[in-house]
Amino acid sequence: MTIQTADLCDEYSDIIKVADPLFKMYGAKPAFGGQIETVKVHEDNVLVKDKLAQPGKGKVLVIDGGGSLRCALVGDIIAQMAADNGWEGIIVYGCIRDSGVIADIPIGIKALNTHPLKSIKHGRGDVSIPVNFAGITFFPENYVYSDSDGIIIADKALV
Repeated sequence: MTIQTADLCDEYSDIIKVADPLFKMYGAKPAFGGQIETVKVHEDNVLVKDKLAQPGKGKVLVIDGGGSLRCALVGDIIAQMAADNGWEGIIVYGCIRDSGVIADIPIGIKALNTHPLKSIKHGRGDVSIPVNFAGITFFPENYVYSDSDGIIIADKALV
């Protein structure tokens, strides 16, 4: 699947929403898209790992980490597991770690930044709920597309 968000914006401007440009690109897959799955956590990545341990073909996990810059929610082990389970990508409203290793993993990842500290492991948070950050609401079952130009969402598949 070839994804160019600028072209999708041109063709579908009346039905898409564009996220604020807050994110950096990580992972070996610079463009990705798919059906949205969501997790909302705060400095705790147990639910993130649980979700990415499931089959993810055609899906993107959107993680609302509250914008925390105090620890990482995704590292190389979780990113590799996600790639192995077929996930198209991960969007983290928070941080990742192991970015040097993640650069070679065949998955698309967008995050606010990197942080070397791992998260806590309490298993608190919510899954499959609407999450809001970067000026838009990400609804489970909607679609998200990401490339070097940005992130867009739509309520139906565009590619």
